[in-house]
Amino acid sequence: MSSSIVIGHIQKSELPLLLPLWESSVRASHHFLAEDDIAFFKKMIIDNDVFTHFLDNEYLHVARNKEGKILGFIGVSGHTLEMLFLDPAFFGMGIGTLLVNYVMKEYQVSKVQVNEQNVQGVHFYKKLGFKVVGRTDTDPSGKPFPHLFMEI
Repeated sequence: MSSSIVIGHIQKSELPLLLPLWESSVRASHHFLAEDDIAFFKKMIIDNDVFTHFLDNEYLHVARNKEGKILGFIGVSGHTLEMLFLDPAFFGMGIGTLLVNYVMKEYQVSKVQVNEQNVQGVHFYKKLGFKVVGRTDTDPSGKPFPHLFMEI
C-alpha cells in the first residue's frame, strides 16, 4: 500500500479535515484518556488554532492515497516531531513510518515526545530507532500523563 501513498503539503481549506482524524486516532491509541481529557485537548487544539499554527509557522504534511484522501498527518518544529496522527483504519500499514522517515530526511528530525501510556506509540518510535532519553510525570498541559522524550 505504501507505494500508492503520497506525502505532501495540505491546503488551508483542508485543515478542518484534521480534527476528526486527530480525534479518531486518539480514541484508537490513547486508551488511557477519559472523555473529559479528549474534550479538553480537542478544545485546546481549536482554541489555539494548532493546525493553522503548524501550517503557517512550522511544518505540517499529510499522507494521501491515490484518490487524495488524507490518511494521516505529521507536524514538525525544528528537529522535533510534534505530532503524528493516522486514520485508525490505516494503522499498521507503513504510513506512519513513511511520514516519520520523510521528516527525518527533509528536516533532520531526531526528537519526539510521546505519552508513556501510549504503548503503541512508544513501541512504534522504538522500532524506528528512537531511544528514551528523559521522562516527565505530566504532559505539557500539566495533566498527569507521563511523557517520554526520545531521540535518535
